[in-house]
Amino acid sequence: MPLAIDSTAFAPGAAIPARHTCEGEDVSPPLRFSGVPAAARALALVVDDPDAPDPAAPRTVWSHWILYDLPPATPGLAEGVEAAALPPGAREGLNDWKRTGYGGPCPPIGRHRYFFTLYALDAPLGDLGRPTRARVLEALRGHVLEQAQLMGTYQKRGR
Repeated sequence: MPLAIDSTAFAPGAAIPARHTCEGEDVSPPLRFSGVPAAARALALVVDDPDAPDPAAPRTVWSHWILYDLPPATPGLAEGVEAAALPPGAREGLNDWKRTGYGGPCPPIGRHRYFFTLYALDAPLGDLGRPTRARVLEALRGHVLEQAQLMGTYQKRGR
């Protein structure tokens, strides 16, 4: 079975409920992981928006959540998971709001795509300090056994 990530909050390609955005409670959606390869020694999760700031003229990839060194046996993450409730050994990177933790969709204009990318790694990345998305992606290069994605969309009401 290949590596997979899904959510009970939204189907692949569907709209992310407002509860998980800046127009709602801004809590992370529940996520389920499956098919983690036996050789995996860690997991990483990167949530980003490649459509920022405007899907008609994207200029940057906006990072919403960076987690790494999750134990490979992690079955997923609960809705609204806080740092203290992350699995032992899990580490957080900085999102583009320059803080750790989940920051939900909050697009200034148009319907954006949000990619929840799960990586199965052959080794933990170790303490990278408070890394950015770019730093985590650089560190996992050469260590990815498999990756899986869940994509959801969001557009602010009335925009």
